[in-house]
Amino acid sequence: MSDDSSVLAGLDRSRIALYAVLLGMVAFYLAPLESGLMTAFKTTDGFRATTPFAPPPAGEFTFDAWQVAFERLSTGLTNSAMMAIPATILSAFFGSIAAYGLTNLSWRGQIGVLALFVAGVFIPYQAVLVPLTQFWSFVDLGARIPFAFVDDYQGLINLSITHTAYGIPICTVLFRAYYATIDEEMIEAARLDGASAMTIYRRIILPLSVPIFAVTLIYQFTQVWNDLLFAIVLVSDPSNRVVTVALNQLQGSFVQQYNLQMAGAFIAALPTLIVYVLFGEQFAKGVAGNT
Repeated sequence: MSDDSSVLAGLDRSRIALYAVLLGMVAFYLAPLESGLMTAFKTTDGFRATTPFAPPPAGEFTFDAWQVAFERLSTGLTNSAMMAIPATILSAFFGSIAAYGLTNLSWRGQIGVLALFVAGVFIPYQAVLVPLTQFWSFVDLGARIPFAFVDDYQGLINLSITHTAYGIPICTVLFRAYYATIDEEMIEAARLDGASAMTIYRRIILPLSVPIFAVTLIYQFTQVWNDLLFAIVLVSDPSNRVVTVALNQLQGSFVQQYNLQMAGAFIAALPTLIVYVLFGEQFAKGVAGNT
């Protein structure tokens, strides 16, 4: 009995220590969020009178910062959605098709093309800024396509196409890693039945791709939504500015309104949080490679 009691006591102490470490890690990662939320609900005087982690003092709790931030970011939120949603869907779709061609089809030069896709993943934004601006200046979609929509939203269209092209390499790599786990015998059986390459993709590969689509959609949407560098360089019309640019402009020139900036940061991050919530289960399956 004494041996069993000592073993149980040792297990209890180990479990308590594990829980303590986990709680410490949770507190460490959630502390900035708690500080930001507390700051967003304070008045400017309330922020100056307390520490960032302290709740708003009596009479200093307000939603004004949230209201002002939403009013100033609403146009940017709409523009970001118009730009990010097509770029996310198109880059994931083209990445899926490219990965299918690089995984389940055999053709000459396949390895070289795959190497180009992998190299494209590591090209930094800064390395393409100059040729990118020169390219869009030469193309000038507003002058070439006679539609008012294109002329009015030319900067957003350029930005969306740029993110689509920039996202295809990483989406292709992610899809290819997933497609490599699909049973080859099932695809070979479809070939023996006379199914074409596109029929196999449409009837077999695409239905099995839901988890990895969730992974790529979440990853790509987050990257596109949070981009600031391309948005500053490619979008010159103030009416077309995206939410990250609008958020950057919330900081004051002489007085820093930290409550306004924190509220704006949470509002700008809300769409990516919603995407994670909606596709979280499929995201976990895709990361685990569960087919």
